[in-house]
Amino acid sequence: MGHAASEFIPVSIAVLTVSDSRGEAEDTSGHYLVEAAKQVGHQVVDKRIIKDDIYQIRAVISGWVADESVQAVMITGGTGFTARDNTPEAISPLFDREVEGFGELFRMMSYEDIGTSTIQSRALAGIANQTIIFAVPGSTNACKMAWERIIVEQLDARHRPCNFLPHLSKKQR
Repeated sequence: MGHAASEFIPVSIAVLTVSDSRGEAEDTSGHYLVEAAKQVGHQVVDKRIIKDDIYQIRAVISGWVADESVQAVMITGGTGFTARDNTPEAISPLFDREVEGFGELFRMMSYEDIGTSTIQSRALAGIANQTIIFAVPGSTNACKMAWERIIVEQLDARHRPCNFLPHLSKKQR
């Protein structure tokens, strides 16, 4: 498929925690995603925590999607079924294309840990303006699983047979 490079290419990433109750001190999921991305060599260009509000989420993500320095967005939280879980509704209208397989693969892997409760996860991903967006549940364990078993490879230009870097090619590096 020719979508793999021979060397690591860092990606510029923004991290968003969606929570009505977490502040910076309690944001273990957001901190994990920041540190995991930095550890493999990516640049974290922004990190924020906002309330679970469709329009606040959409505003932040829209700003990052329009920002040429942001190539990838990782969102933690707001993907469940409570009345305040609004991340999918906030970001789906922004997608040029949904990455259907991400949510399916996440739930398949999550089933190993939490059984049928995984059907209550609305993890999703998509591409908007050549920016890849991943949204996962707010638990640190969910973030670790998504990062370590899916996202890290898809943000690595060396991963074969394909990865998302060619789709982010017009973003500044």
